Amino acid sequence: MTEQTAPPVRVERDGDVAVVVLDNPPLNLFTPAVFQALDAAVAELVALTDPQRPDRARAVLFEARGKVVSGGVDVTFFRDIAEGPDPVGRGGELWAQLLRVAQAVEDLPVPTVFAAHGLTLTAAFELSLACDILLAGEKASFGLVEIVVGLTPSMGGPQRLAERAGAARARELIFTGERYPAAVLERWNVVNRVLPDEGFAEAARVYARQVAAGPTLAHAATKRLVATSVREGARAADALVSEVSGALFASDDLRGAVRSFLTEGPGTATYSGR
Repeated sequence: MTEQTAPPVRVERDGDVAVVVLDNPPLNLFTPAVFQALDAAVAELVALTDPQRPDRARAVLFEARGKVVSGGVDVTFFRDIAEGPDPVGRGGELWAQLLRVAQAVEDLPVPTVFAAHGLTLTAAFELSLACDILLAGEKASFGLVEIVVGLTPSMGGPQRLAERAGAARARELIFTGERYPAAVLERWNVVNRVLPDEGFAEAARVYARQVAAGPTLAHAATKRLVATSVREGARAADALVSEVSGALFASDDLRGAVRSFLTEGPGTATYSGR
């Protein structure tokens, strides 16, 4: 009997946190099978974070096994598209699929955290930019190095990098194809926090558990307002406040937190995500 192997991308649970694990040794390269597994994992996340689900996940953490987060995309995949029939059509279909994945991650109604402990190239870096929070180990490094095969990053990386670091920095990083250390990208506002390498994996789990324990509906409102402001302007976000923030007054979390504040003081409330 053939031994059943785990998928290269899978979803595990750590209490209220859904953990997406990239595990395709030795370099966690993105192959067609990895992209397919990622697509399935993100569909699973959509179901797991559904507000109507009794056991919903209240945060998502992306992490990788092995020494590197990812060495990038298996270039033979690009060769097969470029040298096969209808390269333009097949290339366009690939990017459309990967952008749907990135957008689905962005649209999850819970905080999303990406933990980068080592080298993080191309598709993995682009996936991290679709997350709300990017945590990096001290020795982590990042690159959108697609110029080595004549490509521009096309899983949403350039535009999301520009959102975080500005257009000039996005062009610089992609035009050079260089690898940038975590400390530099923290200064550029791409990386949210650089954490010590020792104990990094557990520190990232602790961070994810912390945001999962918060007021989940309020976090979803925050995500929607921030995304709208970035892409449509502050006034467009203002127009949503009555709808998204007004609804919070009907939540169990707000009612319980207000009671806790008035009777026990600030910082004593606990949340159920409802």
